[in-house]
Amino acid sequence: MAHVEKKSLHGFFLITSFKSAAVRGVFLRKVIMGNKQILNNYGSFDVTFVKGQGSRLYDVNGKEYVDFLAGIAVNCLGHNYKPLVDAICDQASKQIHICNYFTSDVGNEYAEKLLKTTGFEGVFFGNSGAEANECAVKLARKFGYLNGGAKRKTIVTLKHSFHGRPLTTLTATGQDKFHPECFGPYVEGFKYLEPNNWDALKTAFDDTTAAVMFEPVQCEGGVLPLDREWALACAKAARDAGAIVICDEVQTGMGRCGSLLCSDLYGVNPEVVTLAKAIAGGIPMGACMYRGKGNVFAAGDHQSTFGGNPLACRAALVVLDKLTQDGFMKEVNEKGDYIRNTVKSWNLPVVKDVRGLGLVVGIQVSVNPVEVEKECLSKGLLFSTAGDDVLRFVPPLNISMEDIDLGLKILKSVLETK
Repeated sequence: MAHVEKKSLHGFFLITSFKSAAVRGVFLRKVIMGNKQILNNYGSFDVTFVKGQGSRLYDVNGKEYVDFLAGIAVNCLGHNYKPLVDAICDQASKQIHICNYFTSDVGNEYAEKLLKTTGFEGVFFGNSGAEANECAVKLARKFGYLNGGAKRKTIVTLKHSFHGRPLTTLTATGQDKFHPECFGPYVEGFKYLEPNNWDALKTAFDDTTAAVMFEPVQCEGGVLPLDREWALACAKAARDAGAIVICDEVQTGMGRCGSLLCSDLYGVNPEVVTLAKAIAGGIPMGACMYRGKGNVFAAGDHQSTFGGNPLACRAALVVLDKLTQDGFMKEVNEKGDYIRNTVKSWNLPVVKDVRGLGLVVGIQVSVNPVEVEKECLSKGLLFSTAGDDVLRFVPPLNISMEDIDLGLKILKSVLETK
């Protein structure tokens, strides 16, 4: 019989050892799924994971899953990636956090490498994509104030965009469903532009515009890549009006689209780029990089208690080193093309479109995508939905072809029934 030390912990027992992994799994399931103190703001599924390896995840019952979600593009090197784990453990034994009134050796090293690799002049480190985008909004507002006075404060974003959950970035998000009345009043000074609409560019910007902010691929909006020529024209029109260009690469950056920065594929050359999600392989981190006319911040303009802590920067160094290895981006593009071409080759009536760049894949379907998501989950495949009718795949960038084929096999078995 398993030994149980009866130390009550909010009504549960602290398990010190088990002879049976199966017993432990049953216990953990009861404890974790029975805990209703964590708000289910995510509409979470009734699945509790306990470990991962590569592109596989394992739940409390020992069931194995192929991971096409990667924590929504966060676990870019998969689970339990040894160089990342080793670096995190080593850094934790030295220092995890320091006050940003000082700098750390690893923070300085990462900032230097990131800026040299991307061609930017400066960077602010935060903890998330929302923080990075909040920083970009404040930077744009200051730029506008210094280059046109108080009237130059409008930030133009795109319809179908997504920029974060705090009120400022929520307002920047160009989707009405994210603007319920209960959270109002919303932050003023935002304007929404229809993407890929050439006529709309004629009147989109004026002397009140501080910046245009867009995602090269609207991942949350339905995996919608912007037309490259339109994106270039949008950036030019904004600059002609005296504004700067911000690319939100929270999800598209750090190799997700087959280039370290997706904006490089578009040739937009933005003054500001925001990063997060994959930047530190799973450790919370965000970044707002700036150059040229975007270089307006001074001491005290924007701060973050935990931003750029040594632990996050050490993890980010491992990620950057891996993503910049010769041939790695080529493999990302090849894997993404393989997934898209394979799904297209099935010629299934339920599939309306297949799109994306690199290893962000959108599959538009004619049925409820959540039902497809649920059925695939029950068969051992994880992914998410995007927009109203799209299945979104953002697997680890180093996912094996074996795991890709296994995941696609599960997907096909479900879609063939629709």
